Amino acid sequence: MNNDVPDLTIPLEEEEKPNRFRAFLLESLETIVLAVVLFVIINALTARIRVDGSSMVPSLVHNNYVLVNRLAYQLGEIQRGDVVVFEFPQNREEDYIKRVIALSGETVEIANGVVYIDGQPLAEPYIQAPMLQDYPPVTVPQGMVYVMGDNRNDSSDSRRWGALAVDEIIGKAIFVYWPFSDFGVVTHYDFSIP
Repeated sequence: MNNDVPDLTIPLEEEEKPNRFRAFLLESLETIVLAVVLFVIINALTARIRVDGSSMVPSLVHNNYVLVNRLAYQLGEIQRGDVVVFEFPQNREEDYIKRVIALSGETVEIANGVVYIDGQPLAEPYIQAPMLQDYPPVTVPQGMVYVMGDNRNDSSDSRRWGALAVDEIIGKAIFVYWPFSDFGVVTHYDFSIP
């Protein structure tokens, strides 16, 4: 047995340190990449808005934070009663949230606090109070919808600035996620007119 041969074995502790550090870096990088991918996907599919004002009381209140489905109307049709988020036609920097009242081709009229669609009264359990002002009949142009706030007497909506182009709609409000006391699904009503 030759005792002159040097011992080339590396102690186990020295060998494990670079491997542990490399594994930590790899796991950290994977976590960061996954977080970025999830962030991009979530932002492509959803939007988040803060309700500013009282135009949607009692359904939504000031400072509610709402999650919005961006794909809702690419995968389905707009329905009367949907709560939608859109760029305000008179100021593209602002996002508004309102309820769809009438669809393309329908005639809207407001008389004695009641909304009529094509001459039929619309039952609206979600409004704050009946409207105080009447509005003459108006037919919603193709590619547009008529939207109103649930707090009819304190809302800037289609009564003031006209029908909303469907392509200006960002998406459908899904649920309130903040504050937790208001956490829950945004109620959408499906009203068919006979």
